[in-house]
Amino acid sequence: MAGRRSITIIGGGVIGLAAAYALVREGHGVTLIERREDIGQEASFANGGQLSYHYVSPLADAGVARDALGWLLRPHAPISLRLRADPHQWRWLLGFLGACNRRTNRKNAAILLDLALSGQAALQTWRAAGLDDFLWRRPGKLVLYRNPSKFRKAAHAVTDPERQRTLSPAECTAIEPAFASLQSRLAGGIFSPEDEVGDCFLFCTALHKALAAEPDFRLVRGQAELRPGPGDRCALAVDGRPFEADLVILAAGIASRALARPLGIDLPLYGLKGYSLTTRPQPGILPSVSVTDYDNRVVYAGLGDRLRVAAMVDIGAEDTVPAPRRLAALRALVAETLPGAFGGGEDAPWAGLRPATPTGVPVIGRTRYANLLLNVGHGALGFTLSVGSALRLKQIVAGADARAIG
Repeated sequence: MAGRRSITIIGGGVIGLAAAYALVREGHGVTLIERREDIGQEASFANGGQLSYHYVSPLADAGVARDALGWLLRPHAPISLRLRADPHQWRWLLGFLGACNRRTNRKNAAILLDLALSGQAALQTWRAAGLDDFLWRRPGKLVLYRNPSKFRKAAHAVTDPERQRTLSPAECTAIEPAFASLQSRLAGGIFSPEDEVGDCFLFCTALHKALAAEPDFRLVRGQAELRPGPGDRCALAVDGRPFEADLVILAAGIASRALARPLGIDLPLYGLKGYSLTTRPQPGILPSVSVTDYDNRVVYAGLGDRLRVAAMVDIGAEDTVPAPRRLAALRALVAETLPGAFGGGEDAPWAGLRPATPTGVPVIGRTRYANLLLNVGHGALGFTLSVGSALRLKQIVAGADARAIG
């Protein structure tokens, strides 16, 4: 290690908290700034619960643009688009379309896989050190395909049969009987036995609890602001008052773009609105395996006695209010796919803005300001990539030869 640093992290979601934990464990002093009254209240709060380490292919891929055109004509499609008179939206969409090819997808998927698997290994170390109580399990992940051509494409892409197994419809329902009613409509599935689940908000809570016991950590609640400072440094203020910071890490999700703008940094982030439902299924209905209904882009994860269902991408939505029409469509699809999912009731629905880059690859690394690092743009994979991203930042802070991402 290059020496102990005094580090300030902006953002108390899973990305900022994981970075804080990794850096405190390395011997650094860390201050975490969070604008909300509690940690993990935005995109981390009720995400899909899947730690999909072996399934991190970006949304941008060959054929997605064509599929999206078809989705846009369907009222209850997985992706909706509201075009705005916003140059940033159009630049983001053009960047996304430019990444929708097989070569770019494979390159970016390899980057994400490396980040994810390094994080999976480190999370086991963190759990062995006492980080727990976030409903972690390793049940494996089953991706179900209804469309035969999409299944053949997915099966062809499997390169490690020990980590990803190609299954027939009957084998799919043998692994997860809760979805047995779908068997006649399935083309097949891909099972990743090493993938995991957990409650992202409870993970944030566990990280905060562990950090709070460390003398080199403090949590500051307030609104951060960044401005150009003297020389090649940026200046930080909290609630309008100057705040001393040796090294700043920006990890504030979708808010990072507005925070970076006064520095002349235009982050390629766009908020993709996603939804989740948390239900209490009838006895015997709760899936034990993490499941993705690929054609409908819906994920299912059992968290304790609850079922977390997450879905949909609304491009162009600027609020986090759950849209009744989208929620109704999601409830209808879940009831048809998994009868009995709502037998015991439902918790409050949730919607959040996933901070996505056009390519799906987060931005992790240095900036032109000597005292500012970025850890932003994880999209729907924030939980899965949080620990791996923290390790990459730790290497950069240590002065190691760590390649920037994004």
